[in-house]
Amino acid sequence: MPRKLALPDLFVLISLTMIGLEAALGSMTLIKARYRAADTFASLAMQVGNILMNLAMAGVVYAGLSAAYKLRLFDLSASSALAWAALFFLDDFTYYWFHRISHECRFWWAAHVNHHSSQQYNLSTAARQSWTSVVVGTWTPWIPLAFLGFPPSMILAQQGFNLFYQFWIHTEAVGRMPAWYEYLFNTPSHHRVHHASNPRYLDRNYAGVLMLWDRLFGTFVGESASEPVRYGIVRNIDTYNPIRIAFHEWAAIARDMRAARSWHEAVGVLFGPPGWRADGAGLTSKNIRADWRLRHPAG
Repeated sequence: MPRKLALPDLFVLISLTMIGLEAALGSMTLIKARYRAADTFASLAMQVGNILMNLAMAGVVYAGLSAAYKLRLFDLSASSALAWAALFFLDDFTYYWFHRISHECRFWWAAHVNHHSSQQYNLSTAARQSWTSVVVGTWTPWIPLAFLGFPPSMILAQQGFNLFYQFWIHTEAVGRMPAWYEYLFNTPSHHRVHHASNPRYLDRNYAGVLMLWDRLFGTFVGESASEPVRYGIVRNIDTYNPIRIAFHEWAAIARDMRAARSWHEAVGVLFGPPGWRADGAGLTSKNIRADWRLRHPAG
């Protein structure tokens, strides 16, 4: 008997279909969609590695959430619409902080940078996912939700829906959504900003689904018609090799750790913001933005 199509399988099937459709329509210039075969295959290879690693670590993640759930404060049922509504907001809030920390702490940035390494921006970019994020504990911010009383299966399901929502916003084919939607929700325009390396846009718009958190915590920047987005990272790696994409920042951390002259410097290299240097003059987002503002005071 053939295996039933599970929800994750359906998500993958929909994603691959939409990538193919966008690429085809873009090649016919019917929509704005720039694809490069080598870049697309690199992103898909990253997705395969991500799926395999998540499967390998699924037991660890589930066990960790389950251990917290045993100590839960409340009994929250997956049959409750109110519980799902609460989880939607709490999961999205958690995602915002996980995502922000992944940009502000080099240890987690090393697991996230691969997602930003493409200089193309299309639906296949959404597939360029980490091979190391689960290993370094990027799932741990969701443990408090299990303590609150959300069952692990419920948390993981909501995470999946949140990430699936983010798939469609990796596109240049959609300009702007209606103003009310742009205000409330993450959109292609907002997420193009997030994938930009321009100083104006750098490390902004961390939202999963709701733009509430970026607006609340001061990390929102709107896309400007006067400044086209430059995709990629501050120092692009210019490779389509998935192994290098997955591990280049870990290798860079190892080199910088070996060169560290003190424990303080070693800790800063590992847990400070990407680009951190002991003399304070590194290419961190904060320094890049400060320099840009000096040169563009009206920006």
